Amino acid sequence: MSNKWTFTIKPIKGLLEKYKAQGLFKEGRWIDPFAGKYSSADLTNDLNPEMPTDFHLEALEFLKMQPDNSFDGGLFDPPYSPRQVKEVYDGIGISLTSEQTKMSFWSDIKNEIARVLKLGGVCICFGWSSMGLGKSRGFEMQEILLVPHGGSKNDTIVTVERKL
Repeated sequence: MSNKWTFTIKPIKGLLEKYKAQGLFKEGRWIDPFAGKYSSADLTNDLNPEMPTDFHLEALEFLKMQPDNSFDGGLFDPPYSPRQVKEVYDGIGISLTSEQTKMSFWSDIKNEIARVLKLGGVCICFGWSSMGLGKSRGFEMQEILLVPHGGSKNDTIVTVERKL
């Protein structure tokens, strides 16, 4: 079943638990710019001030505050579409600008995640595309998980990539 709390969806929770069991989350610091309620990251951010996170900033602003090559891993679970971005902003009473509905909204954030991750670092991305951070940002695909939700719901695609 689909769920707005991505990390609670059974196969996704299983993937994260598999990496936790392998020590991936214990071996260093992890960052999550769209943390919501159930993030495993050490440093968390969510625009919604009611979420139990360290910061409540725009994701790009949050990431720009971080030093280069300072994290061993990142979780990237943003709103997946301009419509979802609008729902997030409307849900907390913030006016949406045209910048937040452009494709650069996602690519600028991906660039910042790539900047803050160390060489050898891992990024786990969630969305409706298997693009992840991609080769152009210096990442190599390690694993892809396809999570079907049935009916007319879009699948969630999870990519695990390592920074080379």
